[in-house]
Amino acid sequence: MKKILVATEKPFAKSAVEGIAGVLKEAGYELIMLENYKSAGDLIAAAAGADAMIVRSDLVTKDVIDSAPQLKIVVRAGAGYDNVDLAAASEKGVVVMNTPGQNSNAVAELALGMMVYMARNQFNGTPGTELRGKRLGLDACGNVGMHIARIARGFGMEVYGYDPFVEKSSMEDAGIKTVDSVGELFGVCNYMSLNIPANKDTIRTINFELLQRMSKPAVLVNTARKEVIDEDSLLRMFAERPDFKYVADVAPDCSAEIAEKYPGRYFFTPKKMGAQTSEANNNAGVAAAKQIVGFFEKDDRTFQVNK
Repeated sequence: MKKILVATEKPFAKSAVEGIAGVLKEAGYELIMLENYKSAGDLIAAAAGADAMIVRSDLVTKDVIDSAPQLKIVVRAGAGYDNVDLAAASEKGVVVMNTPGQNSNAVAELALGMMVYMARNQFNGTPGTELRGKRLGLDACGNVGMHIARIARGFGMEVYGYDPFVEKSSMEDAGIKTVDSVGELFGVCNYMSLNIPANKDTIRTINFELLQRMSKPAVLVNTARKEVIDEDSLLRMFAERPDFKYVADVAPDCSAEIAEKYPGRYFFTPKKMGAQTSEANNNAGVAAAKQIVGFFEKDDRTFQVNK
């Protein structure tokens, strides 16, 4: 019987665990739960006998992979997978997958919620502004970007997008006005949503040269990763553009300085919140379980990210 480890420092919702258990029981697999663990050693010990793992933001390091000789597949329940050591997994012949699209609506709703919060001055009793008629830029138009576009258009926003990996026709069909470069995107918009992954091509690419192009008043929304922001540029933007505001569900390393110097111009959630809904929990967890079954039973590698 194959052993499937669900290792979640931030546990899935109860309904998600029940859904995962149902999928694995039907396949004849054994479910092993590791929730609220306190150290990397706990994860290493639990992984030792696992054939597969489902994780969320948990760090699947080389040590974890090396400790699990039977491990064949790791599924990150969510879109981002920078918490998994892909090189170590590939070296050991371990397939790594994500579950793209399962959390996208939750992330999109959070992004729009934070835009409203900042437009209305954090509901502090002073007059704010409306989103209607404002120009929103989408830096990447994958699953999250498409959902943001749908909701933003409902607010009456003008939506622009840049994504070299998505056909312009698909973006235009979603009501997104396409541009030819990320610089042009920043230049035309006063709200900007970052939906890009953190990788060698994107880390620290959101710099002052791009940010200062934004129209006034400028609001930057980051539900991606903090690493895509050049923080020296972020601080310079705060200093030189009094109209600039920044909201994120992943606080930058310079958050203390921002809080001290620029009150009312920022908001950071206490922890990464994009996928923190019961629906997203269920969708991503059950999808991860189904992908594991598909991999073992049919060698289905559709969502493999370490090819």
